[in-house]
Amino acid sequence: MVYPNVQAYDRGVMFNPDGRLFQVEYAKEAVRKGATSLGIISKSGVVFVAHKNITDALSVPSTIQKVFRIDAHIGATYSGMMADGLHLVDMARSSAQNHRLIYEDVKSVEAVSRDLSTYMMQATQYGGIRPYAVSMLIGGFDTEPRLFELGPGAEFSGYKADAIGVGKKTATEMLVKEFVDGMSTEDAINLGVKIIKKINEAKLTKENLDISYLEADHDYTMLTPDAIAKYL
Repeated sequence: MVYPNVQAYDRGVMFNPDGRLFQVEYAKEAVRKGATSLGIISKSGVVFVAHKNITDALSVPSTIQKVFRIDAHIGATYSGMMADGLHLVDMARSSAQNHRLIYEDVKSVEAVSRDLSTYMMQATQYGGIRPYAVSMLIGGFDTEPRLFELGPGAEFSGYKADAIGVGKKTATEMLVKEFVDGMSTEDAINLGVKIIKKINEAKLTKENLDISYLEADHDYTMLTPDAIAKYL
């Protein structure tokens, strides 16, 4: 069916007669073009592996970051627009830090994820703003390892292993085949690197890959480039 003045539905976040939100769909398209990021739950924690799509030969790789510490027990990665991703990382950190200041206790991984999802949903409901053009993976260890995906439309789901970005389809197929419940942190890192290698035509180096992990008895750890090189 053809509707008159269809462009009106592009001027703000509003449903068209088919129930679609064009601005949210555009944001999801931006995510599909972003570099691939993975989150994998291991026996004792969560692993993040993310590709940094460095296209400028003169850029400084260390200034581009794709995985982040949210709290001692929580990490995150994103795919999509860098500015949106960095802003949402700051919002997640604020959520965790405010809880610590008020209650003198850590905030659960799910509670931080729900806070961020609620914040992202506001951008799909009001005029004058646009949806965030990122998907995020937030994972950590509270009572057990947990991993959640948040999408541009504020979708919120838990996973054992998940992928976002341009290589999501291929990565998900490999995760379905090769992910094993209770795998070690080392095996999870190796699986993540294997998947990123499969997806990217360009050669992976220690400069264009971010890897981090956290475990029940080990706070958030970001691997150095030299440590990453051992997995390549």
